[in-house]
Amino acid sequence: MPHICLFFQVNQPRRLRRYTVFDIGRNHDYGNDELDTEILHKVSEKCYLPANQLLLELLHRYQGAFRVSFSLTGTLISQLESKRPEVLDSFQKLSETGYVEWLNETYDHSLASLYSSGEFREQVLRHREKIKTLFEQDAVTFCNTEMIYHNDIAQTVGDMGYQVILTEGADRVLAGRSPRIGWRALPCPDLTVLLRDYRLSDDISFRLSARDWREYPLTAKQYARWLSRRYDGAEVINLFMDYETFGEHQWEETGIFEFLRELPEEIFKHRDLDFRTPAQIIPDPSSSSLLDVRDPISWADSERDLTAWTGNDMQKDALRSLYQLEDQVKRAGDERMLRTWRMLQTSDHFYYMCTKWFADGDVHTYFNPWESPYDAYISFMNILEDFDRTLPK
Repeated sequence: MPHICLFFQVNQPRRLRRYTVFDIGRNHDYGNDELDTEILHKVSEKCYLPANQLLLELLHRYQGAFRVSFSLTGTLISQLESKRPEVLDSFQKLSETGYVEWLNETYDHSLASLYSSGEFREQVLRHREKIKTLFEQDAVTFCNTEMIYHNDIAQTVGDMGYQVILTEGADRVLAGRSPRIGWRALPCPDLTVLLRDYRLSDDISFRLSARDWREYPLTAKQYARWLSRRYDGAEVINLFMDYETFGEHQWEETGIFEFLRELPEEIFKHRDLDFRTPAQIIPDPSSSSLLDVRDPISWADSERDLTAWTGNDMQKDALRSLYQLEDQVKRAGDERMLRTWRMLQTSDHFYYMCTKWFADGDVHTYFNPWESPYDAYISFMNILEDFDRTLPK
């Protein structure tokens, strides 16, 4: 019987203001609070509140037969705490049902796993404490920023005591093998690796409202049939997506909420399907295999690699310059400076500098508040220059 594993990533970054060379040395306020507030209110009304209310109804209705899992970034949590606490309350109500698993990640949704193992661990531990405080769960499942994964990250996550890690079912890693089994990490076989079924996940995230898609319009009934008939022999089907899919990326008018409302009922019409959270997936030792990933993978773009954040010289320069400041920032012992440095680590800042404008361009444009990646880079580097000048030498 294949288990359906639903995971939702929930993130809102702290965006940066336009910062010119004339601001350096004069203005140490880097955030674009006005834009953050505008977007947070919009997404709260279009996605978080209606989707949480719908999930709450479904979780109560099915009493444990229907389950979901979430990861909320620390950058979102801090904004909800200060500006929309009722939205955070609505997530806590989901947790109170007992049918939601909460995952850990880097608190600042950063790329620290690629640049500083020590900083990576500190951010994960900070997120672990925050999630435990908010939802009274000790997370056993980890999902790195943007599902970035390779063997060294798996080793670190396993050493930190996590039992499960999520990542992308990238074709070049699978080489024809199935993402629909429970894998084990090569460097630490006790760590279960669940691979995103990107085709089925993207059917909901991207194609559900695409009128030129041959399967349009996709209904929950048809989708449940696919899961039951097409994947006989599967152990688990991992549907991982941004939570903002519901109401923000796919507007209410597309029927996305009706799809979600009907999905459990349609799934339960098939006796060979049920719902599980990541921690409930126990790989069959006779079928699970070791996953060997030497080059990083992620869930971004068609390449499913790091090029969305590190693909051009601007991104590499910004990241190198930022992480070069680590020792200086931490020696300063100033909590305010540390918070600022970590705010600058959020992966979205480097995503905005991406210059890939082909098949993935529409996605990058949709999420980018800047007029061009060059504007994003110039402002970031001006901010970093000012921040560097404030650090004790």
